[in-house]
Amino acid sequence: MDTMDLGSLLRSNPYPGRGIILGRSEDGGHAVLLYFIMGRSENSRNRIFVKTDDGIKTQAYDPKKMTDPSLVIYHPVRRLMLPDGIRHIVTNGDQTDTIRDYLNDGNNFMDALLTREFEPDAPNYTPRISGLLFPDGLYMLSILKTQNSDPGCCLRHFFTYSFPLPGVGHFIHTYSSDGDPLPSFEGEPTPISIAVENGLENFARIVWDSMNDDNKVSLYASEIEIASGTSREIIINKREGIV
Repeated sequence: MDTMDLGSLLRSNPYPGRGIILGRSEDGGHAVLLYFIMGRSENSRNRIFVKTDDGIKTQAYDPKKMTDPSLVIYHPVRRLMLPDGIRHIVTNGDQTDTIRDYLNDGNNFMDALLTREFEPDAPNYTPRISGLLFPDGLYMLSILKTQNSDPGCCLRHFFTYSFPLPGVGHFIHTYSSDGDPLPSFEGEPTPISIAVENGLENFARIVWDSMNDDNKVSLYASEIEIASGTSREIIINKREGIV
């Protein structure tokens, strides 16, 4: 499969917004998950990732400067234990909890997202992007967006990756580029090269260093051993460095 270099993609785009990457390590033995956020406003930039018992949440770095938490404070990553193993849920909003609740009730990823739509932040109507990682390393991605910026029409796209290839991942993000209003991501998730053989921290650092320095806010990366379900993770916050 032809893949793109993630660093090059990020260096060429000053504002992809929020991004999800799911994929497989070069040796095929680990699933890889990465999520990042960027911001242009003081409210969006005033955030950090913090660990929780089941994943991470966004939190105000300076609570006194947080003006509107409605679309910026949420749980981007949650781990859900089900009888057949752990699901990793990653999204750019509170639809993380919608997916978790639906899975807990025996429903599926698509059922959950059919109840949701893009964010109500006119004129951008930011897409909701979501990912689900299964215990065996298979994964799904989704984007909920307007059609041609028309809030009367919600497009719900789902992508299933039943045969992940070693060293390959898929990248989906909210905006195709900077702009006013911000243009939504277009097309299928981009196939990208996954390179964690030199360590998860090194991979996370390459991604982080490729992002626009003014706009990047926080990054989370996780590597999950498929055979055991054990994982390691790293957080990079612009305000704090590596956590």
